[in-house]
Amino acid sequence: MLRFLAALAFSACALASTSAPAQAPAPPAIAAAAWTLVDVTSGQTIASHQADERRDPASITKLMTAYVVFGALRQKSIVPSQMVSVSERAWRAEGSRMFIEPRKSVSVDELLHGMIVQSGNDASIALAELVAGSEPAFVERMNQEAKRLGMASTQFVNATGLADPQHWSTAGDVATLAQAVIRDYPEYYPLYSLREYRYNKITQPNRNRLLWSDPYVDGMKTGHTEAAGWCLVASAKRGERRLLSVVLGALSDAARAAESQKLLNFGFQAFDTVQLYQSGKPVSALRVWKGAEREVNAGFLADRYITLPRGRAGDLKLTLEALEPLVAPVSRGQRVGVVRVALDGRAMAEFPLIALDEVGPANVFVRAWDSVRLWFK
Repeated sequence: MLRFLAALAFSACALASTSAPAQAPAPPAIAAAAWTLVDVTSGQTIASHQADERRDPASITKLMTAYVVFGALRQKSIVPSQMVSVSERAWRAEGSRMFIEPRKSVSVDELLHGMIVQSGNDASIALAELVAGSEPAFVERMNQEAKRLGMASTQFVNATGLADPQHWSTAGDVATLAQAVIRDYPEYYPLYSLREYRYNKITQPNRNRLLWSDPYVDGMKTGHTEAAGWCLVASAKRGERRLLSVVLGALSDAARAAESQKLLNFGFQAFDTVQLYQSGKPVSALRVWKGAEREVNAGFLADRYITLPRGRAGDLKLTLEALEPLVAPVSRGQRVGVVRVALDGRAMAEFPLIALDEVGPANVFVRAWDSVRLWFK
């Protein structure tokens, strides 16, 4: 459930940090080695287990492969209609394949479908070679992006997810990556909802069973190796609210789908997501010293939300703390305070308060007078 909490004293955005919901309901028992459930709308982790434990991510690796390719498409270094010559290395890829052939060129768009829907290792290698010249060079870009996104416990050695002792990630890092794909490349996200894709006269289904069983699920990626077990990143949107589950190391194909469904249902049924602040709307007017204006409007530059146990929105306590004294000049976007959100005395979030306008310095007389007043403040 997504709600706008109009009764609160403030209105704004720019989430600095959030903690797990206060006195949260206990999650269901999940039969998997590691898992996490995230509210994408608020950015909060609702529940998790062993989310920082290094594990083999298997073909979930292809979320990062796709992320790097999407970046190349956005930069127009490659285009969807571009035809790609298939190398023998890509053609001979082990594991799941889309069945590209070295004597037959294939478009970037077809390779994207083959990698995302069919989980083709051959498609992943072909795209990596196109974007970076070789798979090892592409993997360097993957690791650079992982570092930039804050995936501190992730290391890639290939673009496919084939098992390797030096290839690892965590449920928490995978959730970070999946959210980045959704947030940064929404134009390509619909590819993850496709149930099947046909190439080379071979139709293969998407291995994400939830695309058939849950009408709200529209992504994202499966993975399986003997070392990784059965893995699934699932994303579902009900109304304006989106949840994301990561299940690593389930015991079977059916189990990874069932455990992911448990997590998604738990998140939607036991928690609310509340919009606290709207972009660009003033929360408060703060006193400015030595300024051409006596006050500056303070607020937030992006919509922000908070996730909390269902029915507890009215119990939230918001506290505004201004940075004082605030002395001109003040630039737009400058941090001027913080709004703290608590429930039952427990801190839930901090929102940095931002100046919505610029305030230049006052004339020499006003500055001198305010200097005297500040001595006695």
